[in-house]
Amino acid sequence: MIRKILAFILILNFTACAELQDVVNNLPQGGDVLSNADIASGLRQALDLGIDKQVSKLTQKDGFFKNELVKIALPQELQKVDKGLRDIGLGNLADEGLKVLNRAAEDAVSEATPIFIDAIKDITFNDAKTILLGNDDAATQYLTSKTQTALYDKFKPVINSSFSKVGADQIWENLINKYNAIPFTSNVNPDLTDYVTGEALKGVYTMIAVEEKEIRSKVSSRTTSLLQKVFALQD
Repeated sequence: MIRKILAFILILNFTACAELQDVVNNLPQGGDVLSNADIASGLRQALDLGIDKQVSKLTQKDGFFKNELVKIALPQELQKVDKGLRDIGLGNLADEGLKVLNRAAEDAVSEATPIFIDAIKDITFNDAKTILLGNDDAATQYLTSKTQTALYDKFKPVINSSFSKVGADQIWENLINKYNAIPFTSNVNPDLTDYVTGEALKGVYTMIAVEEKEIRSKVSSRTTSLLQKVFALQD
């Protein structure tokens, strides 16, 4: 009996996906109905909205540091530095070390927007169709696949520069030197630029996914007529 029920559920799911695929594949052209170009434009609008509403927040002061979804924590090798400093009464210095890592990410994220815009312009109808039929973060995954390498290459030197701009390099040099001077500890020298670059990228994609999910799940978040028409296809 259980097997029959599971089989029935699978058939329903397959049928629903097939019907949605058929709707998208056979959209009429022209007039007041959606064209292939409309669907691609709708997905571009959704990603533009995610960048405008969510990624821009990350560039503001505390955009990373006070956002628990993306706040950059210490890498594993520095957690013992944090604990060691707190154990000897340097908790305030440890707090400042964590804050400046997030400040460097906030400073660098503004560099992401032009790369995202270029990737969004290249979305084709086939890309859009795959995204529309995909999971709640399908558009974000598409953008990740198209921009991750370019963003990493762009972010890393900016993060490195931001470390100096916000004073993170001096603070962490001081922190690590103080920790390494504590008796019976093993010295650490982590690659903070690489670590913060990776964490900043994760934060950017996380916030785009937040907006994508809103648009997919809430009609009220579809703020243009085109978004309303395109995402009505997946409702």
